[in-house]
Amino acid sequence: MRAILGARSAPTPEVFRRPGAPPVGGPRDGSPGGVGGVFDLTRTPFVHRTVFVTTRVTQDRDVTVVGAGPVGLVLAAELALAGVSVQVIERLAEPDEGMKAASINVTTAAALDRRGLLAAAEQVQREVLERAGSFPRPGGGRKPGGVPRFTGHFAGLVLDPGLVDWSDPDFAGHAALDGARMVPQRELEALLAAHVERLGVPVIRGVEVTALEDTGDAVLVGTTDGTVRTGWLAGCDGGRSTVRRLAGIGFPGTDPELTGYVALADIADPGKLADGWTWSAHGVYRYGPQPGRVITAEFGRVPDDRSAPVTLEDVQESLRRVSGTDVTLTALRGGGAARWSDNARQASDYRLGRVLLAGDAAHVHPPFGGQGLNLGVGDAMNLGWKLAAVVAGRSGEELLDTYDAERRPLGAWVLDWTRAQIGVLRGDAQSTALRTVVADLLATGEGATYAVKQIWGVTQRLALPGDHPLTGRYLPDARLNDGSRLVDHGHDGGFLLLDRTPDGAFARIAAPWAGRVTTVADGPGTPTGVLVRPDGVIAWAADDTSADGLDATLRRWAGEPAS
Repeated sequence: MRAILGARSAPTPEVFRRPGAPPVGGPRDGSPGGVGGVFDLTRTPFVHRTVFVTTRVTQDRDVTVVGAGPVGLVLAAELALAGVSVQVIERLAEPDEGMKAASINVTTAAALDRRGLLAAAEQVQREVLERAGSFPRPGGGRKPGGVPRFTGHFAGLVLDPGLVDWSDPDFAGHAALDGARMVPQRELEALLAAHVERLGVPVIRGVEVTALEDTGDAVLVGTTDGTVRTGWLAGCDGGRSTVRRLAGIGFPGTDPELTGYVALADIADPGKLADGWTWSAHGVYRYGPQPGRVITAEFGRVPDDRSAPVTLEDVQESLRRVSGTDVTLTALRGGGAARWSDNARQASDYRLGRVLLAGDAAHVHPPFGGQGLNLGVGDAMNLGWKLAAVVAGRSGEELLDTYDAERRPLGAWVLDWTRAQIGVLRGDAQSTALRTVVADLLATGEGATYAVKQIWGVTQRLALPGDHPLTGRYLPDARLNDGSRLVDHGHDGGFLLLDRTPDGAFARIAAPWAGRVTTVADGPGTPTGVLVRPDGVIAWAADDTSADGLDATLRRWAGEPAS
C-alpha cells in the first residue's frame, strides 16, 4: 500500500409539505464554475486528504473504472454501495491540481446529499468563502447573514441575483442545499476520494490503459501494470478518453473555432486591464473579480497541440492580443493555467458491449458554468445502480440501454447550451448585435430566472412512464413528520418508497423487494406515495391511495422480486 496525497421541463410543484408546514425557499447562492468562476484558492494551500491505494491492478473485478476524477469516483462508490467488486485505475500518479470548475450545481449537491455527504460539502463551502474573502462581484448582492449570492453568467453576461425570482418552486424545492454548492472540483475530488476509501474501493494510480478486448463475457484490459480481466469496463478518463478510442466508439461533433485560457497570475501592471468581460476585434477577456484572475478567448486560433502544457507566455500573449495592451504577467500561481476551446462532441454510443463511457469521455463542450463536471456526476449516478443490478443478475442488460436513452438528451442539451454562448461571445458584428438582444432579455426578471434555473439544473426531467408531475424529476426537499428528510433514509444507495397511506398499502406492495427498497412511513401529506430510484429520480408518484402502476414500476427498475 502507498499513500497518495439543464433540460427544460415544467416547474416543480410545491410538494412534500406537511399540512400546516411553512413553504421552503428564499434567496439562494448561485455559484460560478468552469470558465467564468474560479476562486483564488492560493491563500491557503490546498492539500488532498490522504487516500491509501493498492500498488497493483487486481484481476477478476466485476467492474474496472478508468479515471479517478469526480465521475470515476462517484461511479465506483455507487457500485461499491451496491455490493459490486470494483477498482479504479488512473494514469496520473498524483491528483491533478490544475484549474477546474469552481462550484457544483444543484443536481450534484443533491447527489452528495443522498449519500450522506452534505455536511462535508457544507464545510468545504465555508472554507472556500473564508479563503475567497470579500471582493466585489458583478451582480453584487448578499443573502441575509452575509453569504454572497452567485448566479453565474451566460456568455460573459453576468446574471443579476436581484432579478431572480427565488420564490420559484424550482428553487424552493432544493433550499436544503444552499450551503453546499460552492465546492471546487479539487475539494470535491478529495471529498469523494475519502468516500471511496471508506467503502474499501482500491484506487491504483500511475497505471495507463494500452489495449482492450471485449470477449463477450468479460473485458481483457491491457495496462502498463499487466493485463486485467474484468466483467465490465467504464471509461471515465476524460475528453481524450483512451477507453473510447480503443473501443472504437465514434465521437462526432463540431470542431473548435477558438482557443481560450484561464489563469491566476501575478500581473505587474493590472491597471492596463478593464474589469469584467471586455470584447475587442480580436476576442474577449475577463479580468477579476479577484486580483490576478484572467480569462481569454480568441476566435480563429486553434493550437497545434491542445495537450501541450500551458506556459506563462501562452497566457500573456493571448491576453495582450485580446486586450490590445502590453500588460505583463510575471508568474502563474495556484493551479497554474488551463487551455480551453469550444470543441463540442458526443460519443456515438455510451455503451458498446461491456464497455461504458461517462463524463467527458462521453461528451465534451466549452466549460462555461462548470456544466461538464455536473453532467458527468449525473452520468455516474445514473449508471452506477443500473450496472450493479446487471452484475448482480437482478436485471437484464436491457436496463443499461436506459443509461444512454436517459443521459444522451441531457448531454446534447448541454452541448447546445454552451454552443449558444459561443454564438453570443464572438466579436463580429452579427454576434455583437445578438449579444445586445440577449443582454436585454437577461436583464429582466423572467430572463434571469430562466437562465439561472438552467445553469443550476433544477428543471431537469427524464422522460419516464407516468403522468404525475413529479415523475422523472429529481427528488425535491422532502420533509417528514418526524423532522427527518426522505433523502436521509437513502444513504445506502437503494430505492426509497414514501408511504403516506393510512394502512401501509404501498409498503405491502413493495415488501417482496425488501433489501432493495427502503420503505419510509409518514403521516398524511401530499404526495401520498413516491418511489425514488437510487439516482434520486422519481419513478412513480401518487396523490391518493391508489397504487396503480407501482408494481409495474418496481419490476421495471428494481427487477423481479426475490422468490
